[in-house]
Amino acid sequence: MAAYINAGSIRVGYHIIYEKQLWRVMAMDHVKPGKGGAYAQLKLRNVVQGNQTEVRLRTEEKVERAALEQMEMEYLYEDTAGHCFMNTATYEQVFFNKETLVGVLEYLLPNSRVQVVFYDGRPIGVEPPRVVELIVTETDPILKTATITSTPKPAKLETGLTIMVPQFVETGDKVRVDTSDGKYLERAK
Repeated sequence: MAAYINAGSIRVGYHIIYEKQLWRVMAMDHVKPGKGGAYAQLKLRNVVQGNQTEVRLRTEEKVERAALEQMEMEYLYEDTAGHCFMNTATYEQVFFNKETLVGVLEYLLPNSRVQVVFYDGRPIGVEPPRVVELIVTETDPILKTATITSTPKPAKLETGLTIMVPQFVETGDKVRVDTSDGKYLERAK
């Protein structure tokens, strides 16, 4: 049974069926002009083909929300076939190419647990944990004025991701990073 939602209720990250195809919502703006009715301006990416489009829908317009299943899997390795994920209960493996994992790879380490998203029994994507802990491999040394300045500095993490961190963070520290926006949260204990 299909679940329908108002276009005004759509959020970034939702998967919807639009024009009989599966799309992921990449950006959503709720616009209420001075004249006329409110509308939702959506930026969509086709899950199968990878192309993007922008759509404008009236906020009261109904859109089908895709029924997706999620399964916890473990990221194993990368080889010529792609990036390998394994179901820890059945040992079944699925592979994804780099294009499918854009925005996720910089948070993945071997043996990390993630949610693999399935649509109609076919794997379509990966949802990383909300927060990951990564080791700082390269950053500027601590400044003596670090306690009086709040200016952040760049730090390169073990996956290759570069984020802005407070001055007191050193090379070798483990930091917690929010995967939704790629921002530093705190030093890990």
